[in-house]
Amino acid sequence: MSDSNALVPSHDRGGALDLGGDSQDFVTANIGKQLFGIPVLTVQDVLGPQRITRIPLSPPEVAGSLNLRGRIVTAIDVRKRLGLRDKDDDDPGMSIVVDQGGELYSLMVDQVGEVLSVPKKAFEQNPATLDPRWREFSDGIFRLDKKLLVILDVTRLLDFTSSIKQAG
Repeated sequence: MSDSNALVPSHDRGGALDLGGDSQDFVTANIGKQLFGIPVLTVQDVLGPQRITRIPLSPPEVAGSLNLRGRIVTAIDVRKRLGLRDKDDDDPGMSIVVDQGGELYSLMVDQVGEVLSVPKKAFEQNPATLDPRWREFSDGIFRLDKKLLVILDVTRLLDFTSSIKQAG
């Protein structure tokens, strides 16, 4: 299968998490009861509820598209992408807009938290007990006070080629 099904072109896919310096900054997001982190340098904007237009024949994780100041942005339902159940409540959630390869994507999450700066020495590889689907999209973890911060690899999150191969 060619990379034509990838939301992020293969030539734009970066390497692993950059942990240069003494700390790394992440925009935090809650999905269910889990805390996730997205590298702050990839984040362009944080949005409240938006009107999303469904895209016919798109993968189920693609919620649709929205208009952000005249630019078309593809909305990704991160909850579905991670294999989680739909929310029980009617709270529309929030979105974190990221730039990948010059294209904007809206990552739909339950709630956006704060920008968290964590020391790079606290970084750990994904534990073997982490859900395999989450491991596919995670660069690693940070153990915080009473919480686990799972770092999302935005490039892999937006690459639908492996999902299509598994489904086909």
